[in-house]
Amino acid sequence: MKSVAHSTARRRKRTALLGAVALALLAGNVQAQDAAGREPTMVKLIRSLIDSGALKPEAGELLLAEALREGSRPAVAPPATLQAQAGDVRVPYVPQTVRDEIRNELRTEVLAQARDERWANPDAVPEWTQRLTISGDLRVRNESRMFSDRNDPTQVNWTSINAGSGFDVNNNTNTASPPLRNNTRDRNNSWRIRARLGIAANLGDHVKGGMRLASGNDDGPVSTTQTLGGGLAKKDAWIDQAWLTWTPVDALSITGGRFSNPYWSTETVFSNDLNFDGLAMAFNDHYLDDRLSLFATLGLTPLEYSPDNFPSNSTDKMKSRDKWLNGLQLGAEWAFSDDHALRGAVAYYDFRRISGRLSEPCMLYSGADQACSTDWTRPAFMQKGNTLMLLRDIALNPQDPANTPTPQYVGLASEFELVDVNVRYTLPAFAGYGLSLEGNWVQNIAYDRQKMWTNAAGGIVNNLAWVDGGTLTANNISSGDTAWQAQATFGNLSLAERGNWQAWAGYRRVEADAVPDAFNDTDFHLGGTNAKGYYLGASWMFDKRAWLTGSWFAAKQITGSPASIDVFQMEVNAKF
Repeated sequence: MKSVAHSTARRRKRTALLGAVALALLAGNVQAQDAAGREPTMVKLIRSLIDSGALKPEAGELLLAEALREGSRPAVAPPATLQAQAGDVRVPYVPQTVRDEIRNELRTEVLAQARDERWANPDAVPEWTQRLTISGDLRVRNESRMFSDRNDPTQVNWTSINAGSGFDVNNNTNTASPPLRNNTRDRNNSWRIRARLGIAANLGDHVKGGMRLASGNDDGPVSTTQTLGGGLAKKDAWIDQAWLTWTPVDALSITGGRFSNPYWSTETVFSNDLNFDGLAMAFNDHYLDDRLSLFATLGLTPLEYSPDNFPSNSTDKMKSRDKWLNGLQLGAEWAFSDDHALRGAVAYYDFRRISGRLSEPCMLYSGADQACSTDWTRPAFMQKGNTLMLLRDIALNPQDPANTPTPQYVGLASEFELVDVNVRYTLPAFAGYGLSLEGNWVQNIAYDRQKMWTNAAGGIVNNLAWVDGGTLTANNISSGDTAWQAQATFGNLSLAERGNWQAWAGYRRVEADAVPDAFNDTDFHLGGTNAKGYYLGASWMFDKRAWLTGSWFAAKQITGSPASIDVFQMEVNAKF
């Protein structure tokens, strides 16, 4: 510490001396000797600076020569018309090289002093921190769920069955009811939170990387909302995102890892909280003086990999049959005036190998088989609404066929290839506010009732229209392949500053097998498909980065047993 203080003091002294020399040279004449023949103080000062190293020898000698020259130059009487007056200052000529040297020396000394004293230090923060961006958001929500008294109380919780060891459907060996969903009892004033914290870094001229942590009740893909309570237990944090992006040119970016939804879509297909694994390539370029924008996205998303060790008790392991989502979207946005813009896109989503398959006969009763050959086809995650089929062809014990346990899993009966069309028109309204009109239409072009019935060998367990006294066929499947949504938003279409507000209203209809029920909105009808109804809400920005939102969702089933569910949410959001 002593050496640092000494160095700092020395630099201050040198800075002051250099400043004095500069001022002296610029402000007045220097005499070579005084009346007693002694060197003047300025000459001594320059020599001292040269000896101490404060001035480089070359610069010091130039200063000294200039001082001596000015001091020895005989006085010249001014012209008669230009008489010297009392108080006149004589300014000597200082060579450019000397002035540059003084300026550089002063700059170096001042910056060194600033670094030591931490009052103007450009290097006070490490360089790597200047490449980081930290962002996040918080939400505190009060939520109420209201169920109609007319709802069917016997809705089976197939998600719970798939997460366990199966449900025995043989009434002779299992008299218990399957796990059931709550479909009749209201749940009022549940407090819930969402917290997300992300960091992104510029890793070069063309590469970025980032990760994000998020709250959540579980590892499900469609929600990062955490329910409070639980005996005041600490809450979980999950790795919500982890990605790298390469941008070889301005119009093209390639992202790999786990990242936000790369497609322009609505919650009819993909929840707002849903993130994607895999690879996404996005193109976006502008034309016609930036009035026209063309964009395209290609995504390759692994949904689930084949088990490495299935079946565990067999030397004959299953071959690789991974589940994938491959997507392609093409779109354009045309700003045909200052306040009017039209945006549209069409997308194709191919969900590969996510439908269930009936297994080979498996002899669970003998202990030879611990699993059946297509157990892996049950969904890793599901909500509700899709048509489901039994997956296991369980062989009966020939010694006691009536009392053979038959524990079953379920899988998706339909295949899914979606065509998704989105349109949005933005225009001015009145009083300086804007209006946005949006439409979304989706069709599952792979939906085929007969194929579903054949693949399941008749083992369809829901979405059936029963006919007394009749024989069940594919025509009894009560489902559908289409979804659509329409929404209008009015107000400040972008919540950017205090006092901004907006309100919206919309209608949505999602038939049972229009989309996979695992990935869409968790609020409308509490998630999934086979639902129709309206929703509305409003937001008001009461501070620079905080806003209040209220939402109402009123939905009921399209086909099947009654299931009317209303959801009310009041929440405060903030971001940074």
